[in-house]
Parts: sequence; structure tokens; C-alpha cells
Amino acid sequence: MEEKKFDLNSIIGFLLIGAILLYMLWQQQPTPEEIAAQEEARQEELATETAQNKSNLITNSVSTQTIDTSLDLENLKNQVGDFAYAMTLPSATSAITTFENDVLALKIDNKGGFISEVKLKSYVNHDSVPVYLIKDGSSQFNLNFATTDNRILNSSELYFQPTLSSSGDNQILSMRLKVSESQFLEYRYELKPNDHMLGFSVRSQGLSSLLNTSQEVQLDWKFNAHRQDKSIVFENRYTRLSYEHEGDKTNKLSQTGDDDESEIEVSWISFRQHFFSSILVPEVPFKIADLKSFNLVNDETVDTLFTKRYEVSLPLSFSGGELAHNMSIYYGPTYDKILNQYDKNLEASIPFGWGIIGWINKSVFSPLYGWLTNYLSYGLAIIVMTIMVKILLSFVQYKQFLTQAKNKIIKPELDALTEKYKNNKMKLQQERMALQNKVGANPMSLGGCLPMFFQMPVFYSLFMFFPIAFELRQKPFLWVEDLSSYDSIAELPFNIPFYGDHISLFPILASIAIFFYMKMTTGQQMSAQPTQEGMPDMAKMMKYMIYFSPILMLVFFNNYASGLSLYYFISNLISIGIMLVIKNFIIDEEKVLAKIQVSKTKPKKQSRFQKKMADIMEQAEAQKQAQLKRKK
Repeated sequence: MEEKKFDLNSIIGFLLIGAILLYMLWQQQPTPEEIAAQEEARQEELATETAQNKSNLITNSVSTQTIDTSLDLENLKNQVGDFAYAMTLPSATSAITTFENDVLALKIDNKGGFISEVKLKSYVNHDSVPVYLIKDGSSQFNLNFATTDNRILNSSELYFQPTLSSSGDNQILSMRLKVSESQFLEYRYELKPNDHMLGFSVRSQGLSSLLNTSQEVQLDWKFNAHRQDKSIVFENRYTRLSYEHEGDKTNKLSQTGDDDESEIEVSWISFRQHFFSSILVPEVPFKIADLKSFNLVNDETVDTLFTKRYEVSLPLSFSGGELAHNMSIYYGPTYDKILNQYDKNLEASIPFGWGIIGWINKSVFSPLYGWLTNYLSYGLAIIVMTIMVKILLSFVQYKQFLTQAKNKIIKPELDALTEKYKNNKMKLQQERMALQNKVGANPMSLGGCLPMFFQMPVFYSLFMFFPIAFELRQKPFLWVEDLSSYDSIAELPFNIPFYGDHISLFPILASIAIFFYMKMTTGQQMSAQPTQEGMPDMAKMMKYMIYFSPILMLVFFNNYASGLSLYYFISNLISIGIMLVIKNFIIDEEKVLAKIQVSKTKPKKQSRFQKKMADIMEQAEAQKQAQLKRKK
């Protein structure tokens, strides 16, 4: 093979050719005068082109407005069939019709014929901006229907013609999607004075030969719930899709994650946004409804515009070849006093609680608090209602404290029994129950565990009531600007997980009160609690609870309604006061000891429950002894 060598002559040749080319390019470079002339010519060309475009635009605009050629109409008919007529009317634009009364301001778009904006005139959000339930495309309403010429059309893409009229004091807005002047699909809105309920109907006229009546029309409504409260975490917890079905059954979709459900005989569907709701109420229940809810708060530290997205899909059937469905839509506060007026059980959309909890809130606390606010400020009404509840339950607290005092007095005897029967747990339990029953300190009696069961429904009812009490919304008290939201006294430059980026004062005060109350009650229980071999160290667990419970209150209530934290603070202060009064002025331990000694000498009749428990324990002990004998 021939060896490749470095060819110096070739390299020199390439360099010379490159230099010649560069020189030729430099020689051909235009002079400054030529550059100026070229720029002037280019500007003249641009001006001519712009003028031509404007001329074409004007020509096209005139052509669009008139639509006087059969070609344009045929193109529209190819797209939407007979509904092309609606596209040729002057209303075939995205014009807006304003429709309002004393409490609602609505905007209805010609395109789609449905509501594009809902403003509640009497309310503002946490930023003092009017409350909008629908705004900037947050709601999409559509009828999906089939035609006899095998088209599938969507009402949201077609243009409706608006007509305003009145019937007495009521305003009426007719939005018609026309095939001709006598054939149309109509949305009819009726608005009464000072009313949050909007009459709404869907009907057709003369379309039986144009619509495929063998297929039901599908009503789809998609709705993004606008954020209205200061704490998006707290608001999102009470923002849910709820509904009534099969008579008076009420149900709701998930509070936190995504959820979907299919139900039959649906009487109403509520898009609840904590203190405000949009509720669709049919005159005749929907025979089936597909319901969906999506959580839009992926990061609670981000300032989010929407909390949840709701979607419903409802079939509308034909009657005599036409549509005729009467409904109503409620846009307003989630407030039982207003919802009760419509006699549709809409107040069931408010999360008062289940079972007895809901009954206590609806029948006792809601009317009581409403009555108190007629005479007191909203913060004072919370304090007075808390005092009333604590006084009502004070006898239970007295019985509980008395039982603890008796257990403290007989603790030496209970410890002696523990030592005596340390190898026989069943016998130990029997003897302990017998002694406690004799002195009236049975843990299953009215003074033992039962008081807790009596108080739990009341306490949980109040826990449910204050976060959903519409009366508290934007009501100030002391340093609190809004009792329905947290009472921030300092903003943090960072976010603490589970706690937030602010410091609320009432949870701190409530935590301190809970700490001292638990210190008193748990200390009493620890001193009265005998130690039992093989059993968990209850004293140690109670000691941890003294610190754990206040920390839970401090962390998790930092974003809760300050009205709820105010209740817990006052409630625990009153409990501490009642405890001190009972301990220092009502219960005399010497007298209690004397009564115990008298009780020991008297036979104590067992209740049916106590006798049953004793029989069970005796049977268990007998079985244990039999097993031991068989092993031997």
C-alpha cells in the first residue's frame, strides 16, 4: 500500500482559493447609499402589503356579516345541519345578557346559552372581592344530542338568541337555539325579586322530526369551585359534592381525594363551596346521575384559585318527541335559614353530622346560637352558649370527679387486692369490681365511664357546628377579624408542615387550658389508679397524654375556625373552674370516707349488667381452672 504523505502544495492552493473568495465577497458588499435605498424599498413594500391586508380584512368582514351566499350557508349546514340557521342570525356572537335581582347578578352568553358568571351581591371573599360562584369559564354546561341526519351536536358550541321579558315582578330570559322562527331548543330562566333560586327549564318546540328521539339527550355540567376563604386547607375540607337520592337519602363524594358515584332517582345535586353552594334541583328527580369530584389542591402551600372540580352527567328523556324538563338552580349561601325556605330538604347538604349529632346541631345548637346572636355579639354568643352547655353537663362532671375521689380513697385496698391476687387476674378483677361497686365507685356506673359517653355526642356536635355555622362568617371578635377562619397574630416567613405559615392565638390559649385541665383530671385519675401486674402502665400513658393532647390542639387547630378554638378555650376554662369548686367546696373527702365505710357494711344489690359481667367472669375463671387441671 502506498504511504500517504503531507501535500504542502495542496494546502497552499486551498488557502489561496479561500482568500480569493473572501476578497470577492468584500468587493460585492453594498455601499451605505445602496443599503439605504434597499431599506426604503422594503418599507414601501411593507406599507403596500399592510394596506392590501386591511382591504382584504374589510372585504372578509362584510362577507361574514351578510352571509348572503349559498356557499356559506351550505358550509354551515355541512357542520351543524338544520341548526345552521342559528349561525346566520345577528345573535351568533359571544354577546352577553345581564340578568339580575337584589341578591344575584348573572351573565348569560349567547354561545352555549348558559350562565357564564354568577355574582352574589351581598357577600365578599377574604380579600374583600365580591363572591363569584362562576367566573372566567369556571363552569361549562352542555347538552349533547343526536339528530336524524346522524350528527352529534353540542349546545355549548352553538348560538342562542336572547329575549328578555317579565311576568309581574319576575324577570324572564329566553335563550333559543333556532332552526327556524317556530322551531327551537330553549333555555328559559326566571328570576324572582330578592331570591337566590333561579327558575330554569329546558324545552324544545318543533324538533321532533330533527332530533333522534331514540337517544336521550345528555346534560353535562362541569364546575370548578372558586376559593373564597382565607385558609384553603380549611375551606377544602368543607367543599364537597353532596346529593339527595331515592327519597330522602343524602350522600356525598370524597372530602379529600378524587371520587365518583352513580345514583338513581336524584332529587338535587349540590356543588358546595364551604359557605356557598350551587344546587341543581329538578322538578322530577333525575332517573340516573353520574357524579364526579376531583381535588384540585395538590399543594396546600400554593395559593390556588380553585379547590375542587365537580362533574355531573344526566340523561334527559323525550316526551312526545320533545324535551320538557323544569328545574331550579340555587346560587347562594350554605345557610340553613335560607335553604329551609324552599322546602326541598336542601339544608341536608350542610354537614351538620350524622345521626344524633346532626339532630343535636339542627334542633338545639343552630336555633340556640341564632337566638343568642339576636342579643349578643357573635363571639359573646359562643361564650354564653358554651357556659350553658357546661352548666347542663356539670352534674356529669361532678359524678365523674366523685368517682375519682372514691377510687383515690380506696386505692390502698385496691393495691392490697392486687398484691393478694397477683397470680389470679380473673379473681382480682372480680374482687376489684365488688369493692368498687360497694362504695359506689364502679367504673361502669354513672360516675365512671358513662359520663364520657353522655358528653361525647354534645362535644362532637359542637365540633361539627362551629366550622359550618354561616353566622360566624366574617364576624369579628376582639382581635379576630373572622370567627369562621383562623385568627392569625403573626405571619411566618416559611411553612411548617401540618401547622402552616402563621400563628393563631386562640389555639394557643385553648392548648394551655387543655394542659392544665388534663393536669388536674389526669393527676386525680393517676393517684386513684391501682397498678396491675401484666397490664399496661396507665399512669405512664396518662402522663404522656397530658402533653400530647395540647400539642395536637396547637398544631391541627391552627388553620381551623377561630370560633371553634374560642369554644374549646372557654369550655376548658369553665371545666377547670367547676373542678376547683367541686374539689374545694362541694366534696369533703372525710365525709366521703365515712359514707364508704357505711356502704361497706350494707349489702349492695348488683344491677343486671353488673350481675351479667360477674357471671361471665366466673365462667371464664371456671374454664381456666378446668384447663389447668387437664394440663396436670
